[in-house]
Amino acid sequence: MNNCLTIVLPKFLEEDMVDQLLEHPEWVSGFTTTDVSGHGRAVSYHAAAEEVRGRTTRVQVQIVLDDVKAQALLAHLRQGFRSSEIAYWIMPVTEFGRFA
Repeated sequence: MNNCLTIVLPKFLEEDMVDQLLEHPEWVSGFTTTDVSGHGRAVSYHAAAEEVRGRTTRVQVQIVLDDVKAQALLAHLRQGFRSSEIAYWIMPVTEFGRFA
């Protein structure tokens, strides 16, 4: 079954994460990145402007892949990105396809 792995991380880690994902086509055939804002007591502010606004700049990565690949990828990413500022979740995908 396919899943959607969503990873949310600080903007300054985006290029490192993208590089890691691109280096592992055995797990990741494609992905989407989106700029998002992080809110809440657990966020760390990296600039004064973020603290004033009350939100911090984040990047959300979404990858559709099967459970075995998701777990392998997460294990790999945990080794290189040891940060409490990176959150992830996995949700089932009931259908995935392309229009052509």
